[in-house]
Amino acid sequence: MNQSASTQLSRGLGLRDVTLLGIACIVGTRWLATAAHAGPGSVTLFLLAGLFFVGPTAQAVGALAERRPGAGGQYVWAREDFGDWHGFLAFWLYWIGIACWVPNAALAYISIAAYAIDPALVDNRNLIVGAAVVAIWTGVGINLLGVRIGRWNQNAASVATWLMALFLVLAAGVVFLRQGSATTLNLMPPLGIDALNLWSQIAFALTGIELLGMMGEEIREPGKTIRRAGWMAGLGGVLFYSVATLAILVLQKPEETSVLFGIMQAAQVGATSLGWFWLPVVFALFSVMSMLGQLGGIVSATARLSYAAGRDGLLPSAFARIHPKWQTPHVSVFALAGTSTALLLLMQLGDTMRAAYQELVSMMVLGSFPPFLYIFGSAWKAGLRWAPVSGIAVILIALAFSILPTEDISNVWLYEAKIFGGSALLLGLGRWIFLKSRRTLET
Repeated sequence: MNQSASTQLSRGLGLRDVTLLGIACIVGTRWLATAAHAGPGSVTLFLLAGLFFVGPTAQAVGALAERRPGAGGQYVWAREDFGDWHGFLAFWLYWIGIACWVPNAALAYISIAAYAIDPALVDNRNLIVGAAVVAIWTGVGINLLGVRIGRWNQNAASVATWLMALFLVLAAGVVFLRQGSATTLNLMPPLGIDALNLWSQIAFALTGIELLGMMGEEIREPGKTIRRAGWMAGLGGVLFYSVATLAILVLQKPEETSVLFGIMQAAQVGATSLGWFWLPVVFALFSVMSMLGQLGGIVSATARLSYAAGRDGLLPSAFARIHPKWQTPHVSVFALAGTSTALLLLMQLGDTMRAAYQELVSMMVLGSFPPFLYIFGSAWKAGLRWAPVSGIAVILIALAFSILPTEDISNVWLYEAKIFGGSALLLGLGRWIFLKSRRTLET
């Protein structure tokens, strides 16, 4: 498809929309349960990740978006700086990582909402998985209608997420004044294998700024807007996670907090202690709103990678098609949502749902983090120094720790086989697609 196809994308996002998109992509209440389960030392890890990863990412993405502000983000940056294969690899690995993130997020948010209705529902695997499939396609469907409509999905998600945090902090504050904290607030980071794996998850929780660069063709004044929005969204994300994690720990002990629906457990503790019996219901509603915004925003932004690759001929030209009415790359969006749905169903085979959830966490970290090496590599070539060095160090540490099994994994060999076998298969598939596309372009 020729370059003129890119003009069909609608440039309808301003600073407010991009900032709220960044917040919706970074902030997720499901990570609060994981952090609170590990104890108050998680707060320190969030602050360290903010200093050594979020700040460098905001600086790198802002500089690169100003340098090359079109659609595709890291795919375009890596292709221009390191060559076609590296550009394709930066797209492919991130795309696969998000395809694993989507079912993981859907499972977590659906579990939170189900727990509010009846805690017994979270053990109904068929119900949770089925509802997660519906949630994926609902969130994606809203954003398929174009950025002028889809942006309200992300805006509503950001507001709902921050309101959850506000209610949580208010409840924790009142409980603390009345009876003190349920947890001894020792901010020393936890030690051990699970703590090492936690670091990779906390760093991943604070990703999302890079997604703004993928939407450059649909943002007004993309260079200036993305730079400002990235810093505001990143700082807001660090603040959100740190304060809300402390609030959960004031309400309940780490060992009492489920990694899947711990935030709802905390809401119920606050409701019981304060007589706020409406709080769990409100949290369930806000959780659904947050989920739909995150799913829609992240899938839509990531689909711009395959759109750009299709436009360049590194994927079939269908990926570069723009819907004539909605002005969105609908084929690319459908492809990502369909792959995510398939992975959601496949990862349920041969293990418990909690183990499948953890496998998806590891797969999304292994897929989504390597492309950051290209982002920081391009940032180095653009003249930055501190940001690339700090960011690359965090990425390498997180990748090393992400393959370690946690206490939820009963069959370590099956877990590692899925992680390494799946990674090798997907990497080989990506190389085959790239070579096949190159041969097609050359003929």
